[in-house]
Amino acid sequence: MTTIGFIGAGNMAEAMIRGLLRGTFTAEQISASAPREERARELRERYAIEAVTDNKVPAAARIVVLSVKPQILSRVLEEVADAIAPDALVISIAAGIPVAAIQARLASGTRVVRAMPNTPALVDAAATAIAGGEHARESDLADAKRIFDAIGLTVILEESQLDAVTGLSGSGPAYVFLILEALSDAGVKVGLSRRTAQLLAAQTVLGSAKLLLETNEHPGRLKDMVTSPGGTAITGLHTLENGGVRTTLMNAVEAATRRSRELGEAILKKES
Repeated sequence: MTTIGFIGAGNMAEAMIRGLLRGTFTAEQISASAPREERARELRERYAIEAVTDNKVPAAARIVVLSVKPQILSRVLEEVADAIAPDALVISIAAGIPVAAIQARLASGTRVVRAMPNTPALVDAAATAIAGGEHARESDLADAKRIFDAIGLTVILEESQLDAVTGLSGSGPAYVFLILEALSDAGVKVGLSRRTAQLLAAQTVLGSAKLLLETNEHPGRLKDMVTSPGGTAITGLHTLENGGVRTTLMNAVEAATRRSRELGEAILKKES
């Protein structure tokens, strides 16, 4: 029986547990560790899984998910390294931590998959990218993909591309929330109530994203479908282009990607 253990039981781990329980795993196959007994009890009562305060319990599973904050990952790995079976698959969702830094703390040959999910995982709408380390097999990537597919959409990439993923989809919800806040403010400015403006803005972004995903059309073509000659949309688009929205968003993704790369390099330098 394949078991999965979560070292760390924050919001992202809970979202994954909830998704897995909908069909991929049973409660008997899942364990998790939390820093406080209150949190462990909450997970036991909510999901009927094994939840403890000892990190070595989930570390003994066949699939081990490292879901702790990047700042404490090194210490946690030192604690649980001996408890992780040599043939276990280790999946890390610790943002910015390279596979090499994780492998350095584990037994030689340990199979590691690094993942970059984003916060919409909390509502089963995550965008996740996964990348395998040098020892990871195709079956490991397939297993990891099935796990993250339980909370959204998953793509398989090379690890060298994960900094770009961090800059785009990892940080992307913050950009979208800023846009939503601005659209809501604009609605209020032109006479709508705050609640109405926020609902309409959020549904517009949700519907537009769904339309793009389901039609697989180029976003430029979908934009043209809304834009009639001399109409309101082209007038608004002209204002956006004049304000440099396209360039600003591109610059934001590029800057966040660069920062992610810098943080990863700093971690590797510290570990060496």
